[in-house]
Amino acid sequence: MIKLLLADDQALVRGAMAALLDMEADLKVVAEVGRGDEVLAAARDHDIDVALLDVEMPGLDGVAAARELRRALPAVKVLMVTTFGRAGYLRQAMAAGASGFIVKDTPARQLADAVRRVHEGLRVVDPELAAQSLAQGESPLTDRESDVLRAARDGGTVADIARDLRLSEGTVRNHLSSAIGKTGARTRAEAVRLALDNGWLLT
Repeated sequence: MIKLLLADDQALVRGAMAALLDMEADLKVVAEVGRGDEVLAAARDHDIDVALLDVEMPGLDGVAAARELRRALPAVKVLMVTTFGRAGYLRQAMAAGASGFIVKDTPARQLADAVRRVHEGLRVVDPELAAQSLAQGESPLTDRESDVLRAARDGGTVADIARDLRLSEGTVRNHLSSAIGKTGARTRAEAVRLALDNGWLLT
């Protein structure tokens, strides 16, 4: 029996996935959480084999939760199951130690098969996303440019961002200008949107 943990902040989605997976004779959902910062404790408490993680969750995003799991419980396999099929998310998840990445509209039989394959030590990646990831390449943004765009997402002024990130206003302007250029945007709002759409920023 393969013991599973489901982490998704949408209770309805989580419940539906649990019901589908529990119909399989060799799969058993033993833990469900709605926040990323609850994943590690639940994994420890229930001695799970595979964690199915959403990307966008409160507390801790799925990529950070995957990284935490792989560090603390390296025997646990991670399969990302998300609505957000973005190539940038795929790259971040795999770099964090995930063994698979599929989207939520995957048919139930394929989802169950993906869980089994990940449990066996294989990699499972949505083929369309894999192709998109190869075509798109790595994020062009530096870590600091990503930080500045993430801070700019809420519409704060340059002074607000500088204060939040403990940078000078001139440095913030330079990072914003660079990020706008790299994303091909006309404004910082458009740069934020493009970075999010490409999966270069986790929300």
